[in-house]
Amino acid sequence: MAVVIRLARAGAKKMPYYHVVATDSRNPRDGKFIEAIGSYDPNHEPAKIAFNADRLAHWLKVGAKPSETVAGLMKKAAKAAKA
Repeated sequence: MAVVIRLARAGAKKMPYYHVVATDSRNPRDGKFIEAIGSYDPNHEPAKIAFNADRLAHWLKVGAKPSETVAGLMKKAAKAAKA
């Protein structure tokens, strides 16, 4: 089972909200997931990005691969935390 960290879409039409989840790569985007480890709300300026740092570190440690989008969000969150 290949575990990935990716976004699962939620929210209303034209008002997206995303959960950052750890899931099996074979599951559909909004399907079953192992654990929710954060959120991303692009409807605010600046966009709200929140991660449970302990759980994110755990999943990365055990070999989960973040999607390109989640990797970018992790970089943005780290940059915002430093500022």
